[in-house]
Amino acid sequence: MRLKKFLSVALATAMTAALIAGCGGGAAGGSTDSAQAPAADAGAAAPEAPAADAAAPEAPAAEAEAPAAEPSGEPVTIKFQYWADNTDYSQLMQDIIAKFNAENGKGITVVGEEQPWDGGAYSENLFNAKMGGSDVDVSTWKLTSTPLFVNNDLLVDLTPYVDAWASKADIDDNIYSVMKQAGGSDSAMYVMPWNIQVLYVYYRPSYFEQAGVEVPKTYDEFLEACKKCTMKMDTDGDGKADTDVYGFGMRGSKGGQEPWGSFIHAAGGSFEDLTTTDAIKGMQDYIDLYQNGYAPKTAPSDGFQEIIANFKSGITAMTVHHTGSSKEMEETFGDDVSAFAFPAGKGQWTSMGDTETVIFSSCEHPAEAFEWVSYLAAGEGQKMWCEGTGNVPVSKTVAQGDFFQNNRFMKASLDGESFAGILPILDTTTEWISTVWPNTVGQALAGQITAEQCMQTLQSELYK
Repeated sequence: MRLKKFLSVALATAMTAALIAGCGGGAAGGSTDSAQAPAADAGAAAPEAPAADAAAPEAPAAEAEAPAAEPSGEPVTIKFQYWADNTDYSQLMQDIIAKFNAENGKGITVVGEEQPWDGGAYSENLFNAKMGGSDVDVSTWKLTSTPLFVNNDLLVDLTPYVDAWASKADIDDNIYSVMKQAGGSDSAMYVMPWNIQVLYVYYRPSYFEQAGVEVPKTYDEFLEACKKCTMKMDTDGDGKADTDVYGFGMRGSKGGQEPWGSFIHAAGGSFEDLTTTDAIKGMQDYIDLYQNGYAPKTAPSDGFQEIIANFKSGITAMTVHHTGSSKEMEETFGDDVSAFAFPAGKGQWTSMGDTETVIFSSCEHPAEAFEWVSYLAAGEGQKMWCEGTGNVPVSKTVAQGDFFQNNRFMKASLDGESFAGILPILDTTTEWISTVWPNTVGQALAGQITAEQCMQTLQSELYK
């Protein structure tokens, strides 16, 4: 058993690297597709570090006792470990810690210790440290690390603390559901929400006006907009009308599974069974966009850099990413760029990148530790962090502030928050993301296999 648990660490590191190359985004750290690398690629990042036996925890984590109504008031020190993308974020976290220590009035002193993200090795290093008896009480987190730590009884079940929390309703129920999903339980929640990234659709208003389309409100309208925004003009003077603008910037390389998932769900499918009629319909819609010429010919091999370059150069009218690239979009286009949440069809889904916090079962003062993580989730700490980093807040109250409501990209992110989700966290996910999905979808786009064959392969390889 011990060997099995430590072997899962190697897989954890591998999945970290694979998902960083994806689209999501890591809030406190973890380089993602965007140069800014804010909270989570889908995009950027995305989750890290699953266990080899992640599909179903073999043993429950430390059972949470009913939380004290209030911390004791006695002087207590909470050791908090975190990573930060840059020196500005590092200083911001220290400022938040200082403000909490000065104002909590409950005798709680948080001591923050920064550790490097190190390409995702943060999670592996933390696991090894905790198994070796580290005294860290709280840490910043990635969802895909959860099964490994749960299987080793390292995390506190936060459910009773959240249930007794006055600000529980300030966070969308969908966010709590995603936290539980990561831990493999419908009832226990081992992860506290902090900040996220939500994929949305970038578009060029001038292209929409030229094509005579409005911002799509339904999935069918979105598909039609992809068609109408594919414009053919004789731009080189050879007397032939060539495709000058493609409606949709498709990402067929690694990381493309996240925007692709929106098509599958909008058609009525889900990740639970990719072989249903609706899921296959979503795959066919994806194939049709490419084969009908509504996406660039290079789409099967296009990754993050290519879809962003194509959009910025005017080759595509729409593409999918998150706020991590919004600054450079505004610098490029000014007001001629905006965003909308991926619209609903029979269903609706978009990818959520994440950074959260956890309390370790070794923590001697979990009630006081919860005061700190809840301050980050819905208190002044949430406001300071999200405004300072440009990450998407999980607090509804914070999200109503002018900083977020007056930003069109943040608004698109918030519009998608209630239906954002993650890929299944399984021991097959790393290989599926890195190899199976791009290779199989590439074959389908090229017409070498049918949509049904594609989805059968994706289903069998994900759940083998």
